[in-house]
Amino acid sequence: MDRTAPHAVDRAAPDAPDRAALEAVDWAGLEHNYGSAVDVPDLLRRCAGPDPDDAGDAASDLLNLLFHQGGWICPAGPAALPFLLGLAARPDVPSRRGLLELMAMLAHEAGRVADRFLDPGWPPAWEAALPGVLALLDDPDPVIRRAAADVVGSCTSPGELTLPALLRRWRAEDDPVTRLDLVLALGRAALREPAGAHADQARRLLRDLLDAPEAQLRLAAVHALAPADPGLPVRRLDLLLHAVRDPGVALWRHSSTVQAGVQGVHHWTAGLFTGASCDFTRGLLADHPDDEQRIGALAQAGAQLARRRSPAPVLLSAVAARLDDPSPEVRYRAVELLACLGPAATAHAEEVAALLRDTGTRSTRGRETVAEAAVWALARMNDPRCVPGLTGLLAGQRSGFESASAYFPAEDRHIVVLPAPDEVLALVADHAEELLPALRERLDTATDPRLLRRLCRVVAAWGPVAEAAVPHLLGLLADDRTWTAAATALAGVGRAGSPAREPLAARSAGDGADADLAAWAYWKVTGEPGPFLERLGPPATGHLPHPALRRLAGLGPHAAPWADRLRALTADRDPWVRVEAAHALWAATGDTAHTVPVLTSAVRGLAEGAYLPVMLPAVRHLARIGPAARPAADLLRGVPDRDERLRGSGGWRGFVQDEEIRDAVDALLTEGCAE
Repeated sequence: MDRTAPHAVDRAAPDAPDRAALEAVDWAGLEHNYGSAVDVPDLLRRCAGPDPDDAGDAASDLLNLLFHQGGWICPAGPAALPFLLGLAARPDVPSRRGLLELMAMLAHEAGRVADRFLDPGWPPAWEAALPGVLALLDDPDPVIRRAAADVVGSCTSPGELTLPALLRRWRAEDDPVTRLDLVLALGRAALREPAGAHADQARRLLRDLLDAPEAQLRLAAVHALAPADPGLPVRRLDLLLHAVRDPGVALWRHSSTVQAGVQGVHHWTAGLFTGASCDFTRGLLADHPDDEQRIGALAQAGAQLARRRSPAPVLLSAVAARLDDPSPEVRYRAVELLACLGPAATAHAEEVAALLRDTGTRSTRGRETVAEAAVWALARMNDPRCVPGLTGLLAGQRSGFESASAYFPAEDRHIVVLPAPDEVLALVADHAEELLPALRERLDTATDPRLLRRLCRVVAAWGPVAEAAVPHLLGLLADDRTWTAAATALAGVGRAGSPAREPLAARSAGDGADADLAAWAYWKVTGEPGPFLERLGPPATGHLPHPALRRLAGLGPHAAPWADRLRALTADRDPWVRVEAAHALWAATGDTAHTVPVLTSAVRGLAEGAYLPVMLPAVRHLARIGPAARPAADLLRGVPDRDERLRGSGGWRGFVQDEEIRDAVDALLTEGCAE
């Protein structure tokens, strides 16, 4: 359906969604996020029903249909608006707060999206609804007054239409939480032009509130004034720290605008500060008797450390000071942050090692212990004291480590999560000799193919130092359920895996893509490329996915017959294919005139602080090329000085990504600039 098509909207807000009013709208001809809006009338009726749970469910369903994740105002939105308002105005409707929350979301989104995503029926529908929303500022229920203030603060109506009602309500309001929402709404309304004759009065009120007796009103005033005065939070740092660490911060849980506990208010207020300064976070980390405050401080420290590198030297000692905190959650979060920092936190390895017997447990579903986080931290520091804990992991002891790899987007908040055991073990190849007995035993006793695959990935990551695992891989190579995992491990071990020569040759003679893997492993353990070259087929035919291209690069000059095909693939639409084809072409022919520009193009965004996973292999390939990659080295010369972390993931993985790409750039700057 054309989102710009006009449609009829009943602009009179009815007292109830009666049948006649609902049937006057052509719901079947309107669209919401899941298609036809024919289901909206029944949900509106249910919102007014006697069962509070069912009414709440109906309001949640409406939010999903009409708003979902935002991005546009659907044609059903303006049609539903007068009915949402009519229900919200009725004291007997149990879902009225939820309906006002939906209205606030729609009103905010209407001011954010591009015109082509705004249904043309919304502006007149909102104009008609605004008087009713302003009337709800005087509702007897303070919960509704707060929600109405949030709607007014979220909308795009100019201050001249909203400030008079907000100021009138402020003078009459005695509920402390509603006063907070009113302050925030006043700040937003005063910024919306034309602000009208009451704008100066509103601004004076907000400035006077900076010296109010109530700490949370002072906090609200800073938030309200900061958009027009970005330097205010820095000037009032002490005020902000006092407010967010005050017991009165609990009021914000009941606010409609913020609805946050201690951690949420910390995060919300931290957003007032731009740049790399960590004075606010350092203030949060000061001692506090409330566990939630100390947890929130570490959460904010994690968020700041995840975004930038420069706070680490400033915050590290304050984070480490929490390793002996009385709260297990605080100790856990502190040591988990030190694990994320890894090599940068080695000065605190002794304090971390002291926690290896700490059985303090989180209240999460995984029931992770402080000791497990300490093992992870020592592994990241490459400290041998991680070995006993990792040996226990290999033995199958109960673990709070993730059961499988988990990926999270790079966000403002730090995701507190441990890696999967194989991800930890893959990082400690320096301690493989001590861990191999437990690994070999586990390879012999494990029956779960998924576990065996993870263990084989560890062997592959350790490489030739895992030679002692080869006899244990031969049995897995004979099992149809596990042979591909064993072949991957043997390829990583390399020539030390030569006892697998015959079974790999037999597997490579089979059908299917897995036979390619067997042929590749055969090359790695024997140095004989014939079976793999046969599996590839004629050089000029077929598509080569990037894993195959990576293997082809490993053949070096043996891949020269594929040069023309590789050169063509450097123009593929897939950046992974382009990068791996360029590397394979260089490895096969030594061509740098064609390959260096392709690889340099893949990393160009890195110079501006952008990060994509494909950039890591591209930089590593350029470093291997050496002096001929000088143009890429010149391009990336400023990367080591960039403060923001170069990452595509959240949690611990983002820290590791930042370290890996920087190490690769350092290698490129060394090799690419060599004479």
